[in-house]
Amino acid sequence: MLELSMHILDIVENSIRAGATLVSITIEEDLEGDRFRIEITDDGSGMDAETCRKAVDPFYTTKTVRRVGLGLPLFRQAAEMTNGSFSIRCGSSGGTTVSAEFQRSHIDRQPLGDMASTLKALLAGNPAMDLVYTHGRAGASYRLDTREIRGALDGIPMDHPEVLRLIGENVRDGLREIKANQ
Repeated sequence: MLELSMHILDIVENSIRAGATLVSITIEEDLEGDRFRIEITDDGSGMDAETCRKAVDPFYTTKTVRRVGLGLPLFRQAAEMTNGSFSIRCGSSGGTTVSAEFQRSHIDRQPLGDMASTLKALLAGNPAMDLVYTHGRAGASYRLDTREIRGALDGIPMDHPEVLRLIGENVRDGLREIKANQ
């Protein structure tokens, strides 16, 4: 994967397969500390300790259509090769949190990519899921919460093309306003 947004897409799709109805994506850009942190938390079915440990093994997957699971191992590698770190916390009774931290200025840190398109793709394919996206940078922040949007839609589905277009514009404008990932 060439962009961090694609890692995020992959991890959230795993959350959805685990039955998550609420996923939170938090990105923090610490300019002074030269750190770039991504955290994805879900309310899915979680994993027992053994499955959680195996989840970062590229030769382990719970999917039956292939024998390898490269998403988490590649995300871990992307973080660690930029003087960063990776962690996964699993709740056996539910919920998983995946965190990665990168050296923000590292030449090998992948660009964030198009978060507006990533979020739109997730919502288009999973209109019943709720998503909270928060992006902080240099004391400013942008937040999108589909629970708030859903309340204002008055029955219009989240995957309606016009709703998705407006969400995409809102995300792009919000990230531009806080000068995210520049």
